[in-house]
Amino acid sequence: MSALLRPSRRRFLLTASGFAGLAGCASLEGLGEIGGSAGPGQSAILLPLTGEQAQLGRTLEAAVRLGGGPGIGIEIRDSGSSPDTAVLAAKAAEAAGARILIGPVFSAQTRAVAAAVNIPVVTLSNDTTLAGRDTFVFGVTPAQSARAVLALAAQRNIREVAIVAPPGALGARSAAEAAPVAQALGITLRAPVITDTPGAVIAELEAGGGIPAGVYLPSAGASLIPFAEALAGRETQILGSTQWAARDLEAVRALRGAWFAAPDPLRFAAFTRAYEEQTGQPAGIIAGLAYDGAELMRVLGQTGRQSRRGLTRKESFTGVLGPYRFLASGLVERGLAVLEVGAGDINLIGSTSI
Repeated sequence: MSALLRPSRRRFLLTASGFAGLAGCASLEGLGEIGGSAGPGQSAILLPLTGEQAQLGRTLEAAVRLGGGPGIGIEIRDSGSSPDTAVLAAKAAEAAGARILIGPVFSAQTRAVAAAVNIPVVTLSNDTTLAGRDTFVFGVTPAQSARAVLALAAQRNIREVAIVAPPGALGARSAAEAAPVAQALGITLRAPVITDTPGAVIAELEAGGGIPAGVYLPSAGASLIPFAEALAGRETQILGSTQWAARDLEAVRALRGAWFAAPDPLRFAAFTRAYEEQTGQPAGIIAGLAYDGAELMRVLGQTGRQSRRGLTRKESFTGVLGPYRFLASGLVERGLAVLEVGAGDINLIGSTSI
């Protein structure tokens, strides 16, 4: 397939040709009653507008304000920087009539809020341990990334994959959440190689049975390029997660031909362009989540279904990150694209449906 995407110099996923707007998405005139009181059938979004993460909160607020439509009432409330401040904001929103909460962003705040209110909580966190009957994990999870990129690997007859990651929570979670995905796809997933030394990667893979057909590098931190360079010239397919979406990779020779999970490129590119035009700043995946959360409330609000039953309806939803569906367990099924790093460009080569 010819090149579809050319990342911006600052971030990821701007199309080579422009978009007139967010086709199939909400309009960009603003969210109507945002900032006003939430009333019956309405909702609230909890963002960290003060405290240590206030800059992130303002970024997400800008994304929320991009979309919306008639009949929506979303109150933005400051969740602050602690579980206690988040609980105060959540209780106030519930008392004002909110039927669903979007947010908080962080795990500790989400646990505290979920225990304090009697309405569904759609957290922007990707911590799957938060999932419960009335707590839904809206963030893009390691399992969702693994499902997208490993499904393509299985389709292309890659049957053995090793995960290589630096020490830390992301590597551990990626390995744990990829294991059942790989098993379901008929892929043998080796014991993970956890190291922060690029020079040890090949030795550890060899010790584990040789270089496998695929190597999954979920982290997009400082280790990504050194790990890829260590694998250069080997007969293996490099795979990546949605974490890669925050990096400009098309100029990295060692990653040429690598595949990685990503948001729906057309829809997310349109959102990115609209966000940058509005704010002058690049948009990341979490900004897309905030936008999708507001749009979700608009869709449910139009039919008066801002409830657990409305969230877990049989029909899927479509956002700027792609299609998704809430499960009764509190987890979310999410369709993602798979992109290939080219020589100066990035190409769409596959996607997962739900």
